[in-house]
This record gives sequence, C-alpha cells and structure tokens, in this order.
Amino acid sequence: MLDLLLIGLSAALINNFVLSYFMGICPFLGVSRRLDSAFGMGAAVTFVMTISGGLTFLLQQYALIPLGLQILQYVAFIFVIAGTVQFVELYVQRFFEPLYRAFGVYLPMITTNCAVLGVCLLVWSKSYNTLAQALTFSFFGGVGFTLAIVIMAGLRESIDFADVPAPFRGTPIALFVAAILSMAFAGFAGMGSQ
Repeated sequence: MLDLLLIGLSAALINNFVLSYFMGICPFLGVSRRLDSAFGMGAAVTFVMTISGGLTFLLQQYALIPLGLQILQYVAFIFVIAGTVQFVELYVQRFFEPLYRAFGVYLPMITTNCAVLGVCLLVWSKSYNTLAQALTFSFFGGVGFTLAIVIMAGLRESIDFADVPAPFRGTPIALFVAAILSMAFAGFAGMGSQ
C-alpha cells in the first residue's frame, strides 16, 4: 500500500506531467483561462489517463508482449486513447452541454495530448509490474495535471485584475506564471530523494 502511495505522490507532485515533464502544455495554456473549464478539462484528462493507462497496460501485458508485437505499441496505444476520448466526448456532450461548448476544440485534442500517451509509455519505462501500480500512476498523473491546470486558472483569473504592463499582457504573463509554477513544483523533487 505504501508503494502505491509513493507512486501516486510522485506522479501528482514530484514528476508532474505538465510542470516537470512539460507534457500537455496545449490544454494547460489554452483551457486555463477560467477555473470551471480548467477543472472540467482536468477531470476529463484524468479519466482518459486512468482508463487508457489501465487498458494499455493490459494490452501490452497480455497481447503485444506475448505475441511479439511491441512494434505496434504506439499505434495500439493511440487507438485505445482515441476510443476513450470519443467515449468521454460523447458523455460530456450529452450530459454537460455548457462544459462541452466551453471546451471547444480542446476536448478532441485530448486524443493528441502527449500527457495521455506519456502515461501509457511511462508505465513501461518505470517498470510497473501490476495493474494496480499502472492505474495508480495513471490516475495520479491525471490528478497532477488537474492540479496544475486549476492552479494556473486561478492565477490567471487573478492576473486579470492585476496591473500588468502592456507588453506582458496575455500569453507572455501566462508563460511567466507557468515558469514560476514549474519552479515551485520542482521543490517537491527533494521529497523523493530520501
């Protein structure tokens, strides 16, 4: 159980996909203008990461490796991710129409979100041997993504009321804030060195 807790903390804080690996930057900067949209996107990405991470672990473990088809890993993982995103998109469109409109093009972009593919690939590079480890890593990777995008949205909403010099308004100040946030999360790296 302690092993799973450490995997979760590492994925969410220490090795945050957005702020440490710099994966998923497009939705991080694109959807983080409003807190509600950011939380909705984070929840959708967390769901897709968890399901895709678990399914690709099983696919790799019980189909690709036994059949010697590891060469098809990327293609198979992308199909799993695309199917999961399609399911999420249909669900959000049906039950959360305002959220679906708020996402715009960013919801289908989860398919090409490198953080989701990164989870699927990192499960194997980190040598997680059980489905529980893979699901924990995938879920808490999504939680870390959500945490980063929600913090960024809160900061950007506050920046709207700040007196920002004209050359730094918009994207430049958002990139400065993202850099400072990334440095703040780098402080968690010392937690894993004991």
